[in-house]
Amino acid sequence: MTKTQQARLYSEVAGLGSPVVLIHAGVCDSRMWDEQWEPFQAEHKVVRVDLRGYGRSPYGTGRFSHPGDLIELLDELKLGPAALVGVSLGGGVALQVAIARPDLVSSLVLVGAGIRDHEWSEEVKRAWTEEGAAFERGDLDGAVEISLRTWVDGPRRSPEDVATVVRVAVAEMQRRALELELEAGDDVEEAALVPDIGERLGEISVPVLVVVGDLDVEDIHVMADRLEREIPAERRAGIEGAAHVPNMERPERFNELVLGFLAEHAA
Repeated sequence: MTKTQQARLYSEVAGLGSPVVLIHAGVCDSRMWDEQWEPFQAEHKVVRVDLRGYGRSPYGTGRFSHPGDLIELLDELKLGPAALVGVSLGGGVALQVAIARPDLVSSLVLVGAGIRDHEWSEEVKRAWTEEGAAFERGDLDGAVEISLRTWVDGPRRSPEDVATVVRVAVAEMQRRALELELEAGDDVEEAALVPDIGERLGEISVPVLVVVGDLDVEDIHVMADRLEREIPAERRAGIEGAAHVPNMERPERFNELVLGFLAEHAA
């Protein structure tokens, strides 16, 4: 484990070669990378981390930022410059690190990445409201199910259309995050490291691959369009038959796509 800002982040490091850091989605933790963990080690030194408030990383206390935590981890491990591969929340974290500490980043893979200033659709905001209400009344299972229907199933599928193993895995990771949130109470405050990230995308100059599951919510496709327009060194790829966690739903296609991109831009 690595100590960062009054918290201890759980991280794993394995393999040899150019460094790759895997940053999980907000509905998951580092276990979402199980299908990438060994394949990526064939050519890379691979790191996966539980961000604060996820998996095996407690919140700690006080004000913090996920990008700040990750920067501290990368500095301590002396990993930079590294390729950052982030899903959803992890993609947003990777964007902020690339702006705040460009010396730590060799390339970016942004998978269903969020941008902090995005105006979310009424559908997503409604789902968040319902999830928050379930959480407040102590119905963690209900909150998890709402999250699964929004992000794992996506707007065009029913739960029966999604592999049970994927739904069960995400449910376990999401529930763990909610339990940690309950434990922390009001003693923590998450803040942006680069609050104006949406205005600074053009500063990113490293190679970038944007990946989107074709069954993800429309907001994610809108943000992918924006990233494609505003980041200079840009490529985009879709993964068919997957929503917000394409690395879990279509691991072979994901690994082929991302490892090919990383090989193309190896130092």
